[in-house]
Amino acid sequence: MIELFHVSKRYPPDMQALLDVNLKIDKGEFIFITGASGAGKTTLLKLLFLGERPSSGQLLIEGKNLTRYREREIPGFRRRIGVVFQDFKLIHHWTVFQNVAFVLELRGLSRNEIKRRVWRALKMVRLNHKLDSYPLKLSGGEQQRVAIARAVITDPFILIAD
Repeated sequence: MIELFHVSKRYPPDMQALLDVNLKIDKGEFIFITGASGAGKTTLLKLLFLGERPSSGQLLIEGKNLTRYREREIPGFRRRIGVVFQDFKLIHHWTVFQNVAFVLELRGLSRNEIKRRVWRALKMVRLNHKLDSYPLKLSGGEQQRVAIARAVITDPFILIAD
């Protein structure tokens, strides 16, 4: 499902973030990537959702070479991936409900379907009682669970957590 062949990522002027990475992750596999700070873990994850492009090598997901995607193809690809960012990327002036519902609203789902799915996702992470709360009023762990609910609400084919 996910294959990397000789993937490297270099940031100008001379920072090598990844060097000759080969990796295969099969469908249904659950993996952890560990390493010291600065080892390239976040860079690798950014490559998987096309937040960054590799400097060299090939990155295939479901047999499609992501290095060949045009800019206009990236949003469609990303809609199929759930991402929990290290800093959560919650919008602080939106409620928990609004933060989680946002991705469904972009897809044009009905208000009733959005409410149903948001309730289900927040119940899964045990935060359905915090629908009207704002992120800054939540603990760090609760904020993380909101980010997880947002990432899984679309039933993504890949879930990436940094």
